[in-house]
Amino acid sequence: MSGSELNVVAFSGSARVDGNTALLVKTAFAELEKEGIRTRLVELAGQPVFGCRACYRCFERKDRRCAREGDRVNEWIELMLKADGIILASPTYFADASPEIMALVCRAGMTARANGAMFARKAGAAVAAVRRAGAMHAFDSLNHFFTISQMFVVGSSYWNIGIGREKGEAAGDAEGLQTMRDLGRNMAWLLKKLRA
Repeated sequence: MSGSELNVVAFSGSARVDGNTALLVKTAFAELEKEGIRTRLVELAGQPVFGCRACYRCFERKDRRCAREGDRVNEWIELMLKADGIILASPTYFADASPEIMALVCRAGMTARANGAMFARKAGAAVAAVRRAGAMHAFDSLNHFFTISQMFVVGSSYWNIGIGREKGEAAGDAEGLQTMRDLGRNMAWLLKKLRA
C-alpha cells in the first residue's frame, strides 16, 4: 500500500476467519473500492497478539516501532502508517472489543504517542459485530483509539454495528449492511477531501 493511491487498512479482531466482523468490513470495503480506494483486511484470528508491557521503550527509541517482539504488531503498525484510513473491527465479547484488537490498540496507540501522534489526521472508523447487546461499549472502546490519536472519526447513518451470531448471520441484517455501505461512502468522501 504505497504510492499516490488512497488506501484503507482494516483489522478484524474476531477469533473467526471470515466471520461476521469480516463480512461487515468487506461491505464497507466494497463502497471504498467503487471509489478507487485500495483496501486490505488483516484478520487477527489465530495469531498471537501480546499486550503492552508499559516499558516505555518506544518513548526512548522513537523509531515508530513497539519494543515488544514475538508477534506481528510492528508489521501492522507499519500498515497503519502507510494507510490513509484505518478501520478497527471487533466482535462483541462480554460487552467489549476482543482482547486481540485491544492489545493492538494499546501497543499501536502507545507507539503513536511516543512518536509525535504519528496517526494524526488520518481517517478512522470502528465496526462492531454483536449477537444481541454490548456493541455500543465495544464500538466506543475502539473509537477511543482514533480520538486520542488525533484522527478524524467517520460516522454513518447509524452506529457502525451489525447483528449476527453464527458465521454469516450478519448478512441478514439489512440495516447493519446499509450502515456499512454508508460508512464506506462517507470514508471515501472524507479521504478524497483530505487528499485535495
